[in-house]
Amino acid sequence: MPGQTTAAERLEVVIEIGHLPIRLCVNDPSFIRLLETRYAGFVTSRREARFEFEIEIAPEAFGSADEDVRVQWDSECWRLDRSDFHAEWNPATARGKIRQTANPYSIDSVLRIVHTILLAPTGGFLLHASSAVRNGRSFLFAGVSGSGKTTMARLVPPDAKLLTDEISYVCRRGAQYYAFGTPFVGELARAGENVSAPVAAVYLLAKGAENRIEPMGQGESARALLENILFFAKEPEMVDLVFEAACDFVSCVPVHRLVFKPEADVWELIV
Repeated sequence: MPGQTTAAERLEVVIEIGHLPIRLCVNDPSFIRLLETRYAGFVTSRREARFEFEIEIAPEAFGSADEDVRVQWDSECWRLDRSDFHAEWNPATARGKIRQTANPYSIDSVLRIVHTILLAPTGGFLLHASSAVRNGRSFLFAGVSGSGKTTMARLVPPDAKLLTDEISYVCRRGAQYYAFGTPFVGELARAGENVSAPVAAVYLLAKGAENRIEPMGQGESARALLENILFFAKEPEMVDLVFEAACDFVSCVPVHRLVFKPEADVWELIV
């Protein structure tokens, strides 16, 4: 009947993160609505896309929930596997397939992995960090779980825009680095704004009794950055690209240690 959608129809949504549009196609109307809600603010009306994935919804997981993600290059394509998804992606044809359970966390993980692979050759990366834009510049706050990323995001002042409370998206544009908003959320459960700005500084977080900024050398900065970069592929050439990206980044962008107490006045130090 007119106006109705059958299960056989091909539905799609284009999600653009970091100026990279990816089309997701599925025959399930409820899953398309889930994607549109989950990635609201990052869904674009643009018809063109750099890559396209066909999604098949599986009725149940494929293995133990404790299974680690596996990412490997296999002849002509990348294979991504975890208990809740199996995916393959051919960069040459710009096409891929995903078989996953019907939850947004599976596609979230696939998109993160794909973006890390695409960013590596260009000197970019995903960083375990919250970030915000203030006065036209972006500031990143990195650290392990519990170090204060969510706290810094929660304390973002009214004149700043939150990019993410969990995973920062860093791209290189010529000699300058930019941070982009992402829909990848952490404890704050609040997607970032879909904006970008040049990176002014990265702060490695440590909680303390007072607010202070401590200098860090390039070697220490690079090691700390590498500890917080998200990357899943084990191929040596890809690992080398990530290492080079971290070294290049700290040669261009200041990295400091920020010791802070969880109060709003910490933002007075962020300049």
